[in-house]
Amino acid sequence: MTGSLFTLPRWLHPAAWWVWALGLAAAASRTTNPLLLSLIIAVAALVVFARKPDAPWGRSFIFFLRLGVAVIVIRVGVQLIFGAAFGTTVLLQLPGVALPSWLAGVRLGGDITFESVLLAFYDGLRLATILICVGAANSLASPSRLLKSVPAALYEFGVSVVVAMTFTPQLVADVDRVRTARRLRGRPTRGVRAIAGAAMPVFEGALEKSVTLAAAMDSRGYGRRGAISAAQRRLNSVLLLTGLVAACIGTYALIAAGSPAALGLPMLVVGVSVCITSITWSARTAVRTRYRPDPWALPENLVAGAGVLVALSFLAANWVAMPGLATPSNPPTWPALPLLPLLGLLIAATPALTAPTLPRTIVGELPRIGVPS
Repeated sequence: MTGSLFTLPRWLHPAAWWVWALGLAAAASRTTNPLLLSLIIAVAALVVFARKPDAPWGRSFIFFLRLGVAVIVIRVGVQLIFGAAFGTTVLLQLPGVALPSWLAGVRLGGDITFESVLLAFYDGLRLATILICVGAANSLASPSRLLKSVPAALYEFGVSVVVAMTFTPQLVADVDRVRTARRLRGRPTRGVRAIAGAAMPVFEGALEKSVTLAAAMDSRGYGRRGAISAAQRRLNSVLLLTGLVAACIGTYALIAAGSPAALGLPMLVVGVSVCITSITWSARTAVRTRYRPDPWALPENLVAGAGVLVALSFLAANWVAMPGLATPSNPPTWPALPLLPLLGLLIAATPALTAPTLPRTIVGELPRIGVPS
């Protein structure tokens, strides 16, 4: 059975794609090396173009690439206008405005140095890489199949998240459709007039899809739940909130330097355990059925494992203070390529081969809501 699931064309479990993409994003958050960040983007692009489906959400990766470029430009622009300059290599001398003492660290105008611009570029590239990794998951994972994988206790929240995730690729598809129609009619597709002319058809399409989705959810009995007392519902909410807060505190304690040891991993384990208990308890009250759930087999393990391994390789390199993860900007130095993160990125590219090929027929663009029993 495992061999057939590995060789036959089929959909990969969407959670495996998200684990892989979040592993890449976690790796990007641990480095400012532009070479490593560029390799992460290259790995994400390689896997996306090798395994993306021919569906509206599969064409959203280019949008996230453009968004990443915009993030870098904005970050560098903010540094040029407001950021405090440091370093000795002056690129441009500009007049500055004197600011009060309580605005220390902020400036308006003044000299532009190469070191400060380089640091802003590194920070912007890191944030852009994280966004592109999320965009890769958004392009590879089907929103409707992701909704089917959400635990029953988080079903309502999962619907909101999946609908929000579906908005980006649907918006990209609608904008492309309207621009193509305007081009065929000989109307302008660039500039303010083009944006104003395309806004109304895009909004109309979004409203029509919202009404269709609402009608589909209502016809499938969305929101129906089993018998549960108000006291049990409140207790379960308190447990879930407590677990999430404890998990957030534990995660912050693991990342922040100088935090007490008892506030890191133990708090994270306790928070996750409480959340799992609350979700399991709530799942017994949710009335929902699943039609042909996606299997979790060897390809899912390989794809998710690749994401986990690339994150662990960067965390291990950061733990042992391996040189090359952080590239100094003052003085500027040429970035190096540390071996351990490079091996992790090679493993992260394996889903381009280990993920099964997709079936030729793509069915359904709207999230399918489980039918109550």
